[in-house]
Amino acid sequence: MTKETIIIGAGPGGLASAILLASAGVKVKIIERLPGIGGRTSSIEADGYKFDLGPTFFLYPRVLEEIFRAAGTTLRDEVPMERLDPQYRIQFGAGGHIDATPNIGQMEREIARLSPADAPGFRRFLDGNRTKLARMVPCLESAFLGWRDLVQMRLLKMLPMLRPHQSVDTYLKRFFKDERVRLAFCFQSKYLGMSPFRCPSLFSILSFLEYEYGVFHPIGGCAAITAAMARVAQRLGVEICLSEPVEEILFAGRRAVGVRTSAGTHRADAVVVNADFARAMERMVPDHLRSSWTNKKLAKKKYSCSTFMMYLGVEGTFDLPHHTIHIAKEYARNLDEIENQHVLSDDPSFYVQNACVTDPTLAPKGHSALYVLAPVSHQHSNIDWKKETPRFRKLLFEKIAQAGYRDIEKRVRYERVITPADWDTRYEIYRGATFNLAHSLDQMLHLRPHNRFEDLDGMYLVGGGTHPGSGLPVIFESARISSRLLLEDLGLPSEPLTSGSPTGCSSIPQEKAGVFATMANMLGLNSKTTS
Repeated sequence: MTKETIIIGAGPGGLASAILLASAGVKVKIIERLPGIGGRTSSIEADGYKFDLGPTFFLYPRVLEEIFRAAGTTLRDEVPMERLDPQYRIQFGAGGHIDATPNIGQMEREIARLSPADAPGFRRFLDGNRTKLARMVPCLESAFLGWRDLVQMRLLKMLPMLRPHQSVDTYLKRFFKDERVRLAFCFQSKYLGMSPFRCPSLFSILSFLEYEYGVFHPIGGCAAITAAMARVAQRLGVEICLSEPVEEILFAGRRAVGVRTSAGTHRADAVVVNADFARAMERMVPDHLRSSWTNKKLAKKKYSCSTFMMYLGVEGTFDLPHHTIHIAKEYARNLDEIENQHVLSDDPSFYVQNACVTDPTLAPKGHSALYVLAPVSHQHSNIDWKKETPRFRKLLFEKIAQAGYRDIEKRVRYERVITPADWDTRYEIYRGATFNLAHSLDQMLHLRPHNRFEDLDGMYLVGGGTHPGSGLPVIFESARISSRLLLEDLGLPSEPLTSGSPTGCSSIPQEKAGVFATMANMLGLNSKTTS
């Protein structure tokens, strides 16, 4: 008899799970609350402009390539991509900028413009992290379902090499003396809502992967990836139900047996939750069934920062990089205001995507689709977004002029603003924390919600709220881990979930497959370290 699975949420993790499970012969139904697929990896389209709602660039294509190969296709065939060079411009409030490029010689010259003595450190940084990655591979591709997995994975033996007592900023001092140069190789911590002054040194691998394997722009934006995944899933027979909010997960005792939605009841042998973890638990699972993750315990957990978003359709074009990251002059203070004080900064860091310089399909001819993001606190009583939105919007218009986008407010033809309050209410993200549960020491590996949910039977998690953590490649890896566990529990073959040799956008060796995802989850091995 064919086994049936329901997936709650058509985000990237849910779509990846659907492809893997359907490829293994499971009958899959995805139930999505919104009228379109993609979740935070969807698009905003209006007046001829197109913006990614959330993620704006794609790293480490290998994991998704293998998921597509499980369905008999390739990432390259489904989604055309451009590898960016420069990858992004890093602009420092303290002065100067770096156009980050995978060209080693050119990158050395970029560093030398700021700090000549630091230029030789780039090759040493690459060599050291290449070795680190190679040594970590054997320990980084399994689910963490309990403390015994840490011992079995030989993780403890690796700790001296990983230097968990060091922050990534401290680790980078062995290569770069100039603080601005170090920030160019550790600002990536904000991808997961983390501070580079507290992240463990393992985090250096993330910037290494950007230079080693590339930063990509999917033509049509990152939403083109989830659109392609939905097409592939439907070719495999996956049913996708839109505009159908799940009101509760149904249980027989402590086993998930289906869901109840606004349209009716759906039964299944297993349920995969791709919705925001904390919000889904609050809304869909009775509190008394969750001994490890009760509402009271959820309220005490640590959550990532949020983001203030501006999506601007602008008349005119800009001869500026595809991505610009502006780092505040007093970056440590900016991070403290976000993470500890929960107040808005007068001098915020921010990011601007000028995607039309690469992909003119995103705006009418002669126009630009600008995406502006500022990291801010998640929902907190210190900030009333109804009052603060106009002021902070005005501040960001003033600040993006520092990145070269001068005098654009009068040329805006379309505008949409999203605040943490919107992420909370419109997109059902707990506290508006866009990067989910924080990746702290006590919320990592086996201490994070398990892929095979520990409180209930027949229920599995994918997405940023489970192992390995946040970020698109990481979320895709969570789908591989959870799908493998689900198939094993249903008595179906789970290995291999993929087949064939990779020929996708990157040339990552076979033995490194999936390492990025598990590695990202380990960022919090010692989040209390200091620089």
